[in-house]
Amino acid sequence: MRDILRRVNRRTFLNTLLVGAATPILAFPQAKPLNLKITGLKTFVVNAGTLNWVFCKVYTNAGLIGLGEGSVTSKEATVVQAIMEHERYLLGKDPTDIELLWQGMFRNPRWRGGPILNSAISAIEIALWDILGQALGVPVYKLLGGAARTRIRMYLDVGSTPEEFLHAKELGYTAAKMTPLSPVNNVVQPSSMVRAAVRKVEAVRKAVGDDFDIAVDAHGRCTTTMAIDFCTRVEEFGLLWVEEPTQLEDLGELALLREKTKTHLATGERSFTKFGFADFCSRHLVDYIQPDVCHAGGILELKKIGVLAETYRIDMAPHNPQSYVSTMASLHVDATTSSSSIQESTLSKSEWIQELFEGGGPDIRAGYAELPARPGLGVTLNEKVAAAHPYKPAARGEYRLPDGSITDQ
Repeated sequence: MRDILRRVNRRTFLNTLLVGAATPILAFPQAKPLNLKITGLKTFVVNAGTLNWVFCKVYTNAGLIGLGEGSVTSKEATVVQAIMEHERYLLGKDPTDIELLWQGMFRNPRWRGGPILNSAISAIEIALWDILGQALGVPVYKLLGGAARTRIRMYLDVGSTPEEFLHAKELGYTAAKMTPLSPVNNVVQPSSMVRAAVRKVEAVRKAVGDDFDIAVDAHGRCTTTMAIDFCTRVEEFGLLWVEEPTQLEDLGELALLREKTKTHLATGERSFTKFGFADFCSRHLVDYIQPDVCHAGGILELKKIGVLAETYRIDMAPHNPQSYVSTMASLHVDATTSSSSIQESTLSKSEWIQELFEGGGPDIRAGYAELPARPGLGVTLNEKVAAAHPYKPAARGEYRLPDGSITDQ
């Protein structure tokens, strides 16, 4: 009986092979090559009042043009030169090899890192994603893994008065950010500045109630003792976070503050690439990291930083005081990254800004941004409008202590 079964199984196996050999193999269609090459770069600096925006366009042989941004406060002209330094490396290369080109721009120079070089790379990288999305006819976030949420929570940058917070609340936002630690006539009086800031926070909390999130930006203006003093005094107000309570030269200072206060802490707008965020996350020095897509390395690097945050169960709240280009680039990452909990917004509805971006930009409803819908980045730059608002050097004020020494801002 066993021999009969063995012969039957052998015949079945051989018949299967013969049938398979006689059946034609299905031919799957090959992906159509895009055959894109980079043909040039161009930069635009647009004055937006107290600051300048730096934009980059990357051109291709197929007519597709990618748009990116690398705005750095008070260093705009330098960033422009850094962007154009990359043109000779990029010419003739495939713009869809985004990771390869990023690694080349980042690793090939002997000197790398810092706000200028990273912002230049970020601007170009954002533009490359814009090209790829346009070429494939899909929003960039679809190329990053697709949606991790159905909409993106936003917070609004406002002043430090109850009226400004109440206006944000009326617009449908559930969170807003203030900068209460403000010098008087550019002079930092440590004790009085902290006391005045605490009073401002208290007034805003009374106005908006307990269920509205208040974020505070300290802008790195505090000494160590000021940071400890302020953060402990505002614990009772349940802040969303205090942002940049310290400078970044010594993470031990941030670790010390972490030990002294229950107030949630945030930082990261002046850090670069995933390497700059490793200690923040692995040592749990903050509750929120705040990389800026225009400085941290671009769209994919922001995504990687978000994954790093997710690994250590830390929230990401991308920094974004720039234009619609920066906002859209951030939103594409927010859409796909589970650690992204809230997105900064300083959106202006000025008519000329709407014309500058030809009506493109984020779709914000009741404090939440809808997922981007247009192919690529989802925003374009009108060069004629940009030319009507040329670069104007913006001089920053100099903050001093009462003895005349220069302090941080």
